[in-house]
Amino acid sequence: MAEVQNSPTLGSARAGGPPPLGSTTAGSIAVAAESTVVSRMSAPPSFDVADFPVPHGREEEWRFTPLERLRGLHDGTAVENGQGVKVAVEAPEGVVVETVGRDDARLGKAGTPVDRVAAQAYSAFQQAGVVTVPKETVLTEPIRIAVHGEGGTRFGHQVIELGAFAEAVVVIDHTGDAVLAANVDYILGDGAKLTVVSVQDWDGKAVHVAQHNALIGRDASFKSVVVTFGGDVVRLHPRVTYAGPGGEAELFGLYFTDAGQHQEHRLLVTHNAPHCKSNVVYKGALQGDDAHAVWIGDVLIEAKAEGTDTYEMNRNLVLTDGARVDSVPNLEIETGEIVGAGHASATGRFDDEQLFYLMARGIPEHEARRLVVRGFFAELVQQIGVADIEERLLARIEEELEASVA
Repeated sequence: MAEVQNSPTLGSARAGGPPPLGSTTAGSIAVAAESTVVSRMSAPPSFDVADFPVPHGREEEWRFTPLERLRGLHDGTAVENGQGVKVAVEAPEGVVVETVGRDDARLGKAGTPVDRVAAQAYSAFQQAGVVTVPKETVLTEPIRIAVHGEGGTRFGHQVIELGAFAEAVVVIDHTGDAVLAANVDYILGDGAKLTVVSVQDWDGKAVHVAQHNALIGRDASFKSVVVTFGGDVVRLHPRVTYAGPGGEAELFGLYFTDAGQHQEHRLLVTHNAPHCKSNVVYKGALQGDDAHAVWIGDVLIEAKAEGTDTYEMNRNLVLTDGARVDSVPNLEIETGEIVGAGHASATGRFDDEQLFYLMARGIPEHEARRLVVRGFFAELVQQIGVADIEERLLARIEEELEASVA
């Protein structure tokens, strides 16, 4: 295994940003430069911070977010300080790990910022991290990217690119304390297969806002597993587009929102190529006063995306009083020539019948509740496919449940 210490990935701040590395049409959905369809599901994309007004909380894309807790990421007052965040990349032999400048052609290829924080992050970094898996390379061990906060404020950009018919698993693990705004790009060549596990296990005061862009090649497969536990405010924006027909995307998410935490996941899958598939499943549990989880699931099927098959689902389990969930699935369909499209959302407390069934067989109530929650998350934990990460997340769920019982 080759290990690279890559602290410059999250770059140094500078006043203002350079000219955009790519261009888009005003009003386009444009996660990739090729897409120019106007949609209510996305702000006009831009690499320039000036194209986004400072949000005030009344805007549709910001109405759930506690702006006063973003520590200045949304209004330009956040300033990088100290080392802030350290990044270490551990990769199998054959994987290319680089630190590149702003002029690298791969930066911004997978997607364009669609809000002010993402544009600020893009404008502020000076160096980016790029991890490349060469074509036809099949990795048997995961690539691990450790992002550890040390109390500072940082802006960053990370690119993960797979060549044609390459296969890889990438684990991005966020820990420590930081104020971090970042863009993460996933670029999949034709026939490639990429699984990404993004873990947000921050300390209690951390703030993390990021846009994740996936550009899926012809007949390529992308699986994302987002796991969010820690942090004061975490706001993630996964986005998917297709570079050719036959692509498949699976987006899974697991979050456990504790007292006072705000965890927000805003997804957009743009079907802009024919005969592609997407499946979205996010599940969350909440406990404690002022625990707030937000899930926005948007799917756009463009007129040219005939043969699309898509489904999205969000489930939330409220463990105590005082918690709040906002769950909003949306579909925008511009062609009737599709295989299927649907969505579902549900929020509720424990199923009393399940509890009664378990307790009637001699299982104490607190243990019965733990069994129900473990079963609720089990299918998503199994999607991770990395044993040590699965064990760690099951342990974190147990810790949260112990707090709930107490």
